[in-house]
Amino acid sequence: MAVALRLSRQGNTHRPHYYIVAADSRKPRNGRFLEKIGTYNPLGEQQVTIDGEKAQKWIKNGAQVSSRVKGLLKVAGVLS
Repeated sequence: MAVALRLSRQGNTHRPHYYIVAADSRKPRNGRFLEKIGTYNPLGEQQVTIDGEKAQKWIKNGAQVSSRVKGLLKVAGVLS
């Protein structure tokens, strides 16, 4: 099983809200995930909340990080 840290879209039309999740890379974007590690709201001031310990745990265990999530982890100070 290949694990990926990626965004899962929530919210209504034209009002997106995302969960940052660890998910099996073979599952659909909004499908089942293993663990929720944070949230991202792109509207307004682009609020990002991430549990750094959970993110580091998944990265150390070999999870692939999507390009968008990698940028959000840098903004949150989890990655250098």
